Parts: sequence; structure tokens; C-alpha cells
Amino acid sequence: MLIQPGKLLSNINSPEDLKKLDKTQLVRLCDELRHYIIDNVSVYGGHFGASLGVVELTVALHYVFNTPKDQLVWDVGHQAYGHKILTGRRDDFHTNRVYKGLSGFPKRKESEYDTFGVGHSSTSISAAVGMAVASKYQKEEDKHHIAVIGDGAMTGGQAFEGMNHAGVSNSNLLIILNDNCMSIDPNVGALKDYLTDVTTSHTYNKAKDEVWRILGKFSKFGPHARDVIARVENTIKSFLLSQSNMFESLNLRYFGPVDGHDIDHLVHVLDDMKDIKGPKILHCVTVKGKGYGPSENGNKTTWHAPGKFDKVTGEIHKKVQDTPQPPKYQDVFGHTLVELAKENDKIMGVTPAMPSGSSMNIMMKEMPDRAFDVGIAEQHAVTFSAGLATQGLTPFCNIYSTFMQRAYDQVIHDVCIQDLPVVFCLDRAGFAGADGPTHHGAYDLAYMRCIPNMIVAAPMNEQELRNMMYTSQLPRKGQAFTIRYPRGQGVMPDWKTPFEEIKIGQGRMVHDGEDVAILTIGHIGNYAVKACESLAGEDIHPALFDMRFVKPLDESLLHNVFSRFKKVITVEDGCVMGGFGSAVLEFMSENNYSAQVKRLGIPDRIVEHGEQIQLHAECNFDPAGIQHAVIQMLEYEKV
Repeated sequence: MLIQPGKLLSNINSPEDLKKLDKTQLVRLCDELRHYIIDNVSVYGGHFGASLGVVELTVALHYVFNTPKDQLVWDVGHQAYGHKILTGRRDDFHTNRVYKGLSGFPKRKESEYDTFGVGHSSTSISAAVGMAVASKYQKEEDKHHIAVIGDGAMTGGQAFEGMNHAGVSNSNLLIILNDNCMSIDPNVGALKDYLTDVTTSHTYNKAKDEVWRILGKFSKFGPHARDVIARVENTIKSFLLSQSNMFESLNLRYFGPVDGHDIDHLVHVLDDMKDIKGPKILHCVTVKGKGYGPSENGNKTTWHAPGKFDKVTGEIHKKVQDTPQPPKYQDVFGHTLVELAKENDKIMGVTPAMPSGSSMNIMMKEMPDRAFDVGIAEQHAVTFSAGLATQGLTPFCNIYSTFMQRAYDQVIHDVCIQDLPVVFCLDRAGFAGADGPTHHGAYDLAYMRCIPNMIVAAPMNEQELRNMMYTSQLPRKGQAFTIRYPRGQGVMPDWKTPFEEIKIGQGRMVHDGEDVAILTIGHIGNYAVKACESLAGEDIHPALFDMRFVKPLDESLLHNVFSRFKKVITVEDGCVMGGFGSAVLEFMSENNYSAQVKRLGIPDRIVEHGEQIQLHAECNFDPAGIQHAVIQMLEYEKV
């Protein structure tokens, strides 16, 4: 079903078409754009609240600035649905986040209007500073560079690093702070409190009125506007600095706060700010989910990406299952962590801004003094956990696999070199699905196993996850412990069964067989079970082993495998370059075994978005792919 746009929106295929509208038509266009997003997401799913909150800002930016020549960077891409629709992708928008369709985030390969790929937060200012400095160097003095960053993304350290550089760059940069008090979960930390003070301060409001009164006269001064700014600048700053403005102290001219839903005022303000040279910041106050009642007034975390829903009633459609479904891995993590923490008072929980997604919110609710959301600050989360560990505590630091990449130095320098027993729980390992390559947890097995003083494990099911978590919090000699698991469900754990310690580095034989040995790591091993069941119907019976640990490897088990089998298949939902299969090959080489080894996993290329099973099939390690690999290996023997 193709959603039909409104009358104005149907005629806009680029920002050039948008500029043909009269300013009086922009309110109606915003209404049409907002409803088009609602109509599409309700039917096809996707991110929701963030893009609704910046509809007016999106229209104003493309109306005022000369995109794509003027470089517009969105941070993060959750905000960019309206941007995509206005920049030539309206009729394809129903393919958003669908296999082979539009990306859910800005993507340079997709459009010239997507100036920078943004799936991870807090990168926009650094990227825009780089663009602005490049333009300055190349004498493109009339080119504008705009970074639209949410206040949640401002908690990321790189945003501050970017502002620190921007303040001395003397480049043509505009930072727009989209302040809605939300990332995916509610924002936390001192910055949130600071911005709240700014938006409610009488002094700031007085300064704001004075700024816009002066800026409103720009058109009367024409070419002398710059001189006017210079003369009144000290007056403006006297208001702002009376509150010790953080942004002004970084040499960024601060303007605002302004109503981010007043399209007329936004166009006026942005048009005036084009004449202000140098780095500056515009503080816009918006409402996440603006214009759709259930989202605007309801649980904003739920409405960040609600899936399909009834746009009339606001009822979110849930899949009806005939049988009880096992909990998701992250929920098993959340409940197990609380269970363990009740028995071990040294356990602490840490997450960087994903308490709901990782289910750390369960511990935060039950033990608020022992679980911490540190904001979008993965580096801080890891080093904070290291600090806890130096004092004899056992931190469980839960970070999505793809986001852990941002704190790699801290894992090495602050944890492993110092022999600190931090437990890293890497959620969303493997393919993340519709979020695509920026969110795939493809590399953790490879990048964690090469670090000294690091244990790397992956459970085949939720029961193993519980036992691995139990094992990881037992006393050990200064080794970090990584447990990685995917998004989704496996089997129903037995909550009443006592925890069982798993010997570190010990795998297990799932079932014996002949001719071919299949070695798996983690949840993807369940695909191998299905493949073996299908192969049994063809009278082929491979041996199947769940290795459980990539580091240390179960060398006793591997000696047995390579002594018995000359054909071995490894299966992992991680990169084949340097991953689990590579570890097995290293063992084979170092121990002078000779065997034919086939590695199945994520190939050495960027894999795009799609449902997990689609991507597994594309990379040939779904059940059919594993089955095919076994048959192909046996047929090769006959030849």
C-alpha cells in the first residue's frame, strides 16, 4: 500500500520545490509532512517520535539554506525522516528500513543531501567542523555548515570535543541544539539540568528577547549588518554571561532558546543567522513526538520506535503467538543481574543511555543505588566501571556490541592492562536487523579476543546466558569477561534451576556424528541444530560442538575434533576476518593438524539492513547455508 502525500507535499521532490512555496504555506506543509510520517510508520514501522519533533525545523532548514551545497548533518539519523522525504525520497519512503530499501539513517551513498552517515550519536559537530574548515581552506566563504544535534547526543564526549575545536576554528558553522529532554530513554546528567535552567531562566529569556529584537533589524541595515552585530555584541553577552553560559565560554555565540515548532519564527531566525559569521549555536526547544497525541503525551521511550500501530487509536500492534514465547536475551540479562546482585553485594550495573534497550532499567528500579545510566558516553561507562573494580566491586557494564567499538581504548588501557575484572555484556551482537551496518555487532569476537587478560564467551541460549553471568561474577584473577548475545529470543530459561558454574574455556558436544564436525559459537549454533536435523533426513550426521568460549578456546575438545575429523565447518554471526573461525585455524596451524576447514560468518564487506534471517541467508550461515556447506564438503570428497 502506497501512502499518498498531501497536496503541497506531493509537489515537493527537492528543496528547490520547497523554496517555491510562500512562507504562509509552510504551516500547512509541516502538517502534511507530519501526517505523512505518521501514516507511513504506522503501517510499515520504524523510528517515530524523533522525526515528528523536528518537522518544523527540517522544513525551515531546507527552506532557508541552499542544500546540498550548504552541508546539513543530522545527529543521529532518528531525526531525519522528514529530511529524506523532502529530498527526493518521498515515493520510496515506504521501503525505509526494509531489505534492499532506504536506510533508516542518513547515508552518503543514498543521497547527495545526506552529507554524513550518522547511526551513532554525537558525531555531527566534529563532522561539520571538518566540513567548515575544508570550505574555508578552499575559499568557499559563502558555504554554510549546520549540525543538528539532540540534547541526548550532547552527553557524548565527542560532542564536547567538537565544540572545543569549533570555538577556535573561526569557521562558518551553525550548531542547532534540539532540546527535547530525550534520547531513547529520558536524558540524564548535569547537562540536562543545565539546559532546563537555561530554558526557564528569566535572564536568558530577557537576553533572548534582546537578541531577536536586534536581529530583527538586520534587513534594515543591509550590508552594514555585520557592523551592527559588532556594536551590540557586548550588550548581548552581558545578559548571557551573567548566567555563565557554557557555550559562550567555548567561544560559540549562543542564541535562544527558541520554540522549535514555530515555523514562521524559525525561518526568520535562521535567515538572520546566515549573516552571522563564525561558529554559533541555536538552542531550539522541541517536543519529541510532536503532533501525535499518544506519542507526544505518552511514554516517549515506547514511541521512539513503536513498530506498526493503529494511527487512529494509538494501539501498538503486537504479534499474536499461539504458544508462550521465551523472553528476549536482554530481559534474561536484566532479571538475572538483579537475581545475582541480591546474593552478591559487590555487583554494580552500568549502561550508557540504554537502560530500557539493555534491560538495565530492571536493576535501576529495584536497586537505584547500584545501577547507573551514564548518558551516551561509552568511554566513560567503561572507565567508570574500571574505577568501581579498583575498589573491589564487580561491575556489569552493558553496552551494545556496535557501541562498544567507541570505547575500545578504554577496554584495553583502563581495564585489561590493569587486570581489572569488569564484566562486559554486549547486547545486539551479530546482525542488528533493520538498523543496518551502523548497528550490526559484527566485530566484537575479533576485537575482544585479541586483547590480553580478556575472556570472551557467547551463550547458545538464555539458560547458558544465566550460567555465564553467574560464572563471570565468581572470584577470579583480574581478567575482564565479555559475554555477547544477540537481539531476539532463543529458548525459555528454567528460572528455578540453580545457577551452574561453567568452567572457563570449556565447550560441549551437542551431539556426536561422523565425516564432518560443525563448531559453533553463541546463539547461531541453533541454526546448526536445525541444519543437522534436516541433514539427518538425507542420512548425513555431522558432529556438532557448542564451543561457548572464543577465548580461551577449549583446546582439549579441539584436539579431539582434529584427531577425528578431516572436514570442519565453523559458524559464527561475527566477522570471519579474525573471528572465531580464525581462532580455530590458528589452533590447527599451531598444532600441526591438517584438515579442510570452511568458515561461515559475516564476510569482509559492509552488510546492509534487513531482517536478521534475510541477512543470515545472504551471508550463507542460515540453516540452509550450513546444510549446503556440509553437503558441498562431502561432495567435494567424492570428486
